[in-house]
Amino acid sequence: MAQCATSQVGTGCMNIAQTSRHGDRVAGVDGCPAGWIVVSYPLDRPDQATCGIYFTFKDLLDDDSLAAIAVDIPVGLPEMGEYGGRAADRAARSLLGERRSSVFSVPARAAVACTDYRIACETALANSDPPRKVSKQAFNLFPKIRELDALMTPDRQDWIVECHPEVVFWAINGRTPLDEPKKVKSRSYEPGLALRRRLLVTQGFDPGFLEDTGVPSRVAASDDLLDACAAAWTAGRVAKGAAERLPETPPTDARGLSMEIVF
Repeated sequence: MAQCATSQVGTGCMNIAQTSRHGDRVAGVDGCPAGWIVVSYPLDRPDQATCGIYFTFKDLLDDDSLAAIAVDIPVGLPEMGEYGGRAADRAARSLLGERRSSVFSVPARAAVACTDYRIACETALANSDPPRKVSKQAFNLFPKIRELDALMTPDRQDWIVECHPEVVFWAINGRTPLDEPKKVKSRSYEPGLALRRRLLVTQGFDPGFLEDTGVPSRVAASDDLLDACAAAWTAGRVAKGAAERLPETPPTDARGLSMEIVF
């Protein structure tokens, strides 16, 4: 197992030395208006990254060339919501300084199952301690969370993991929080996007690819692409057995899914 650096919050090496999949590519996935934006490349060759749009996550499961997938969507849902979300959410937030608001608190599974915002808030209140509603931003992610949750099993977590792009950028940036947001007032913020592009270039991504993949903005925004690249970086570490996770000893949910954020 690869050696992991020690951070201030005690992140630990994953307890799987390497994914059991035998594919030669890795993929990072982020939700987007059209479905899922996927950045994939041959292991250790991010300069050869390609970008595609998948309408359903299930389509990715049929790709035998993929050794690992990292996705920017929660995997593992608690039965009872806690203040600050899951232990993984709280651990990630503690690393990110001014970027900590990018980590939302994952509510109880029963709330995520709701398709009406008012009912989701009522359900979250009844299934959290202390009682807490869900934000509209979090509610808008529920369809993607439900889609992924329906496909996940404990065995699949060997090669499909949850990640968080801002934790990835923290790691690439010398384990230091970024000093620029990627959005301001819900709109793309170019200085923040440029900073994230520069960090990805240091990891081998082609600058031209990061600027223009040919995907229209109405299909996937610029920040969706960068987040998918950050997720692909995580998938590469999973495939090589070099990934770390938050928290060091993650709990499991009622379905046996590990509630962890991997980077």
